[in-house]
Amino acid sequence: MHLRTLTLAALPAAALLAAGQLPPSASAHAAPRPTQARGGSVSAADLLAKVTSCKQISRGRYRTDANTRATVPVCGKKGAVFWKADMDIDCDGRRTAKCNERTDPWFHADTAFHQSDGRPLRSDTLPYVVVPAASGVWNPARAGIRGGCVVAVIHDGKVQYAVVGDTGPTRIIGEASYATARALGIDPDPATGGTGSGVTYLLFKNSRVSPIESRTAAVPLGERLAKRFLRDN
Repeated sequence: MHLRTLTLAALPAAALLAAGQLPPSASAHAAPRPTQARGGSVSAADLLAKVTSCKQISRGRYRTDANTRATVPVCGKKGAVFWKADMDIDCDGRRTAKCNERTDPWFHADTAFHQSDGRPLRSDTLPYVVVPAASGVWNPARAGIRGGCVVAVIHDGKVQYAVVGDTGPTRIIGEASYATARALGIDPDPATGGTGSGVTYLLFKNSRVSPIESRTAAVPLGERLAKRFLRDN
């Protein structure tokens, strides 16, 4: 498994991925509720069958960690982008018993995108994904990928719907929250957990969960967008 070697907080994340006006058909609004988000009737196998080849849309490739070669492209499909990488654990955001300075050597008490009440996201309960900050390699916002976008994270036969919740280094890819890892059966420990490969991140363009912290809104919207993705590709 690969650990993060850069502090995500050092990047002007929110400014680089500011949320824009999104089509109503790709948005969901619901009050936050404490139930756990999970995949629905669309299977991991169905989604993976649509991402066997890559039409690269990034100008270059990303590293999975600072000491690895750049081998991961961002690929384009109709209505979505995807990449295949590892998963490092992003425990940034609100301090909790699982995510704090003691449990996470890289902990930062903020995320690029905030809850509806203005507080940072909570990594140990909200499934979210980290996207690279905009650079010459790729600009997520120009591709329709912004805070609150829906992501289908696929690993070991499981699908977990999440949101884009944080941004990371401009040259590194493959990171998600404690809650995302735990839901997929990946060790969520921010210091020693994660997995070195086998994770597919499928991000649906111009989608939005509102409020961003609503796990119950992310699942039906993710399911609907996944079905559309299968139909259109």
